[in-house]
Amino acid sequence: MVFKRLLGSLGVGGPTVDTVLDPAPVRPGGTLTGQVHLQGGTADHDIEHLTLELVARVEAEHGDGESEGTVVFERVTIGGGFRLGEGEHRSVPFGLTLPWETPITELYGQALGIVLGVRTELSVAGARDKGDLDQLTVAPLAAQEHILEALGQLGFGFRSADLEYGRIGGTGQQLPFYQEIELTPAPQYAHRINEIELTFLAHPGGLEVVLEADKRGGFLGEGQDVLTRFSVGHHDLRDWNTEVDGWIRQLAEHRESYPSYDSHDPHVHGGHDGHGEGHRPSGPGIGTAVAAGAAGLAVGVVGGLVAAEVIDEVGDFFEGDEEGDEEED
Repeated sequence: MVFKRLLGSLGVGGPTVDTVLDPAPVRPGGTLTGQVHLQGGTADHDIEHLTLELVARVEAEHGDGESEGTVVFERVTIGGGFRLGEGEHRSVPFGLTLPWETPITELYGQALGIVLGVRTELSVAGARDKGDLDQLTVAPLAAQEHILEALGQLGFGFRSADLEYGRIGGTGQQLPFYQEIELTPAPQYAHRINEIELTFLAHPGGLEVVLEADKRGGFLGEGQDVLTRFSVGHHDLRDWNTEVDGWIRQLAEHRESYPSYDSHDPHVHGGHDGHGEGHRPSGPGIGTAVAAGAAGLAVGVVGGLVAAEVIDEVGDFFEGDEEGDEEED
């Protein structure tokens, strides 16, 4: 689908902007392409700059609770320094490279509830028009998809996904937030684990995979959170079911807890590197696991929300963008 949104004009008779994103799928580290169409107003205008911003809806934990806001995580000027004549139509093509850590917003075409947008800013004679947002859809990288497929085949289910403000300690994280994908445990781990939180930190050479488990307490013992990290290449050829099952078993058997700290400063998790060994599990194929994983996961029930509610939430964000106005530089 091509997203078109008419941005606000810079005063009566000012120029207007219509940003069109190309329909080709975009992935982390890939190039988002499209065109910005400018329409001149009732007089000539000097265009100082035309800028695109990537924005995300992010949750932040602090002393008195949790709040949500927008974060600009990329800003690129794609044109400017020209005069737009009265009534003139001009198109400015662009290619914007997404940061490698850009969150994924869908799995097998099913929305995960993550809200990302492309905002167009037009500057004329010192006045800036932020305009509306175009929804940005990001598909997973091959390695991300392999890992999610394996989790689905192992029997893990999708609970929710969100973006958390802060940083994960001991990693090469670049953005000021990270994505958490929360999973319900597979039956074979349900007696030991309440839930798994999965974070991908992609970079040009591959992925850091961060797994955190909320472990159930034993006899006379309390539950605990444990965290570990693994590294994979973008084009690794692995027995992913065996690999991922080994990761989960290592996490489930881990005895040391790594506390997490949250504040308005970087959110820090401890952890360690490692590679697990495992066996190939028997279970449903990807058609029933992750498509029932993405389609029963992301379309059916997402953390207690039906898909329509997720769509409404995304729609409200792009229609309102009240928080985005507060975040302007």
